[in-house]
Amino acid sequence: MRLSLLKPVIDRPGPWASVYADVSHSTEDAAKEQELTAGATTAQLFALGADEATCGAVHEALLTRHEGEPGEHSGRALFAAHGEIVLDTPLPGPPATPFAAWGPVPRVTPFLAAVGDDPVCLVVRLDRSGADFSVLGARGTEDAAGQVSGADWPLHRTASGDWSEGHFRAKAENTWEHNAQEIADAVRAAFEECAAGAIVLIGDARERHLVHGKLPEPLRALTCESEHGGRAPGAESTLVDRDIAQVRAVQEREHIAQVADRFRTAGPGKGAPHAAAGIPALVEAAREHRIDTLLISPHGSDIARPVWVGSDADQLGVRGTELPSLGETRPAAARADDALVRSAVASGADIVVVRDPERAPSGGLGALLRRTEEKTG
Repeated sequence: MRLSLLKPVIDRPGPWASVYADVSHSTEDAAKEQELTAGATTAQLFALGADEATCGAVHEALLTRHEGEPGEHSGRALFAAHGEIVLDTPLPGPPATPFAAWGPVPRVTPFLAAVGDDPVCLVVRLDRSGADFSVLGARGTEDAAGQVSGADWPLHRTASGDWSEGHFRAKAENTWEHNAQEIADAVRAAFEECAAGAIVLIGDARERHLVHGKLPEPLRALTCESEHGGRAPGAESTLVDRDIAQVRAVQEREHIAQVADRFRTAGPGKGAPHAAAGIPALVEAAREHRIDTLLISPHGSDIARPVWVGSDADQLGVRGTELPSLGETRPAAARADDALVRSAVASGADIVVVRDPERAPSGGLGALLRRTEEKTG
């Protein structure tokens, strides 16, 4: 899961207003519905103890209709502190239960559950002369990632049987092979640079198969082909989007399954301490920057348990009496999931939301740990 979006929320102290709003207003009185949503949310935050400036910022933000509303994104998550909206981001759909919260750390766990693993996919649109690369990730955004051009002569075979034309056909075949290798080499470099988890080749069948066959074996296993669309302008179709979405969905399921299986194999009590479970062990690992991957189940029994936090992401403890020794004289209670997420993001750890209860850690929280030499901070 790519967590850079949350860094502005993680890097500054609270208290925080966290809002998950349904903005799918499509009726004639949409503006009135929007005003009612803004007013009710602000009133809820004020009742929870939020300051007037922060309530005002949230109210104004909820009255602002973003581009695309109403539309594909019909939910919004807002995080505000000290009178400022720090993050206002769309959700894939309306939240199951819209709510507002006020507390010492932001309520980011519902956001992570909504956006999912958000895998990165390298999309390659190719033809005989080259390829265009794009990276698809970050909640569906697609960014150009360069191109490669091969030899442009000769590219077309002739149907005649004349010797010179046969020689020309052989040259064309060699050019195709050369260009396919150039494209495959560029795919490998782009894949490594963008840290993708899968590749989708789009173009005519012959070119797709040639490039696929020239990829290194590890990449071939991560590469799928789409027979819809191509490199030429106007060649795209909704079927291409469907193919890419299916590849990313498989990529997400496989990544979560791999992490969950690693946790089960390296779980506590199974030899070397490469995993942690239970609030005390997780809090200790978070303080020491030993969490490599935090596993969260949205419905686990431990996720809402209170822990104690300070203004800094490293200041957390099972009991409030632990915080003075960490430099915090005014500790506050927070949910375990959000406190651990804050610490994990701050230390550069990954986070995986495990929805399958059979794969999820007991209590809904667990972690794969770094080796001692891999600690950060």
